[in-house]
Amino acid sequence: MFSRRLKTGYLLLEGLNSFATVYYFYYFYFFMQKTFGFDNKANLALAALNGASYALFTWWCGKFAQRFGYFTALKLGFLLMMMSLAAGLLVHSAGGEIAVMIGTVFGMSFTWPTLEALVSEGEPREGLQHMVGIYNVVWAATASIANFTGGAMLDKLGPQSLFYVPMAIQATQLGVTLWLESKAGPPSPRPAPAPGPVPPGDSAGGPPAPGRAKTFLRLAWLANPCAYIGINTLIAAFPGVAHRLGLSTMLAGFCCSVWCFARFGAFLLLWLWNGWHYRFRWLLLAYLALVGAFSSILLAPNLTVLLAAQLVFGGAVGLIYYSSLFYSMDVGETKGEHGGFHEAAIGLGNFAGPAAGAAALQFLPRYPNSGAVAVSLLLLGGLAALAAIWRSGTAPKPS
Repeated sequence: MFSRRLKTGYLLLEGLNSFATVYYFYYFYFFMQKTFGFDNKANLALAALNGASYALFTWWCGKFAQRFGYFTALKLGFLLMMMSLAAGLLVHSAGGEIAVMIGTVFGMSFTWPTLEALVSEGEPREGLQHMVGIYNVVWAATASIANFTGGAMLDKLGPQSLFYVPMAIQATQLGVTLWLESKAGPPSPRPAPAPGPVPPGDSAGGPPAPGRAKTFLRLAWLANPCAYIGINTLIAAFPGVAHRLGLSTMLAGFCCSVWCFARFGAFLLLWLWNGWHYRFRWLLLAYLALVGAFSSILLAPNLTVLLAAQLVFGGAVGLIYYSSLFYSMDVGETKGEHGGFHEAAIGLGNFAGPAAGAAALQFLPRYPNSGAVAVSLLLLGGLAALAAIWRSGTAPKPS
């Protein structure tokens, strides 16, 4: 079940899943803006609902996959997304489309923790870095393509493509899943880590001490939702940024997807170089870059600043996300559950950032930049918490 040959199929499912979900969820806000007149505040509130739903669902769905089987979770997830999106073609109200979004989030919640676990299971420690690297490169590449071409697809194929394009992909995924299930035997025992050369960034002689490893897991589980505070806020705010800079939906897709390609580049680098493993300074530098780049993107006075800030933002979120997933898979034995925790943390970030931005715009409507300021302050609070976790994890214990 966890052979490298079958994992090629799991990576195919992952790439298709990334393209389908990015197209739907990233351009859903453009769809709501054009179809129902949603402004920045309304789209931020919608993004907060999306994030809260994802945090709630993935926590449970990761446990479901661990208990009832990975293939069962995948089949259920793809079917639920297809059914929800089919309903999206039939409803014609804002409330109906919001219900469709929540149903699609529920279906998606079965897929990401499961795919992360399938790629990571059965790997010795040296193989884990390799497989997590491939996993990140694959989904980041297809997400970048979906984000870059999504605006053009929405313009050329029409708003209904937001539903039928992902549905066609999910039907393909369901077929591939059934084929993979027929080829996979019962789960094989998890092999013991094989002795081998120590990766450059790790402690001499093997993995770090359990206490240190758990400290980095806590750091990453805090930093990653903070990164998604920025990501989901930007995704919801990009229609407004594009309108302010005079960009069409197609040009917005081209110009506002730069951060995705920068994240892909970061994943590729971090896959090939593991000197960042269990090194706090890299996580700290990435977080500081995240805060500065986030504000620069939202307040960008021109296209040059927008593009440059996205390059920094993409690199920063790349290292932060990679840290969270790698430490989750490296420290935990129950991959499905840990994948669920990893994704639930993403959902919390997806909720907190847009919620703070929407609340600021609601209570301070006279200040159009209040949303950007509120989310930036939230990110700075995350920086303080990051430093506190690091101090508590490295402080000498009383004898």
